[in-house]
Amino acid sequence: MITPEELALRCIPFSSLRSSTEAFIDYCLPECTPKFNYALIGPGVSQNPKQPVNLREPHGFQVGGVSLPHGKVNPAHMHFTCEVFICTRGDWRIQWGFNPDVHTADIGDCDIVSVPTWLYRGFVNVGVDDGFMFTALGGDHTGGVMWGPTTIAAAQRQGVYLTRDYRMVDTTRGEPRPPEADWFQPMSAAEIAALRVWSPEQMAGRIVRFADLQWSQHGLLDSALPGCGAQMAAVVGLGLCEDRNLQAPVANAHGVSIEWLRLPPGGNVLRHRLQEKQVLITRRGSVSLTVDTTAGPVATHLLGTDTAWDSFAVPAGAWRSLHNTGPDEALLVVLTAGDHRKRITWCEQALQRARQAGWAHDANGFVAPLYLLQRAQA
Repeated sequence: MITPEELALRCIPFSSLRSSTEAFIDYCLPECTPKFNYALIGPGVSQNPKQPVNLREPHGFQVGGVSLPHGKVNPAHMHFTCEVFICTRGDWRIQWGFNPDVHTADIGDCDIVSVPTWLYRGFVNVGVDDGFMFTALGGDHTGGVMWGPTTIAAAQRQGVYLTRDYRMVDTTRGEPRPPEADWFQPMSAAEIAALRVWSPEQMAGRIVRFADLQWSQHGLLDSALPGCGAQMAAVVGLGLCEDRNLQAPVANAHGVSIEWLRLPPGGNVLRHRLQEKQVLITRRGSVSLTVDTTAGPVATHLLGTDTAWDSFAVPAGAWRSLHNTGPDEALLVVLTAGDHRKRITWCEQALQRARQAGWAHDANGFVAPLYLLQRAQA
């Protein structure tokens, strides 16, 4: 069981985030700077060894963030594991393809985009200067970043070189230019042309707009109980939702599932635990997260506003509960490790309250009316 001191390290207030404006090779490009990169959870993917990280502990996935002023660009790059953009402020234009056509789609607040692997992507801030997106990357080791040839060439014109071992060398600061044999070799035009092409219609299926979410009023065993009322909406993968009829719009393996959770004023999620590591991002509202520790239950206050969003990395196996302490609905992003379906272990009080209200789990672990389950042959 975790100690209170260890638990405190897993709380990531938005005010505690520290950015790097030189995380990647594009820091030297006028159209890209300043770009503020954040690494919240996991080893990170930055090419700058000085990138600050809030919690380096491996989770099987990584959580980061990015902010750009209006009109600034994150240029074409490619990942070998999933990259998911979670917009929490502003308007963004997601770009993909670059082989040679560039396709685009605009997203706004609370929209989520899952970009396929082995696909060049970038984005532009088309909204407010302090727009922000959280990012989720699959895996503890993502295989690095493959920058497009135009980005590498543009950086070299600015006097900045990326080496084969992913060191950034800035000759404008007096660093010696590396031998050409040590330069990073981007993919050739022929190699890029051989990549799969994703049409706008295909990508539309990987953009989960908040306005189109399907909310379940029976997403958790306690959802229908007095004083609870949590609703869930699936986004990516097999999550912890206990509604057999709810399926994620983006179903392929990511190494992490992503769901929305909303709680009415005064609402609760009763005491439960998971065997998987989990990250909560408070998009809106005021939430008290209580986790059992060696010194007893410890409550942490998490806040989501228009410009700041607290996060918490819940340890695997820990008993926890949630309470909406604010006057308005609370909204959270729930990221849970693994591609499998997650099974919640509820405390005995929650199980008893559910049965008294006429709800239980079927043999597959989904919420069902108790009277129907009692009809089945034992």
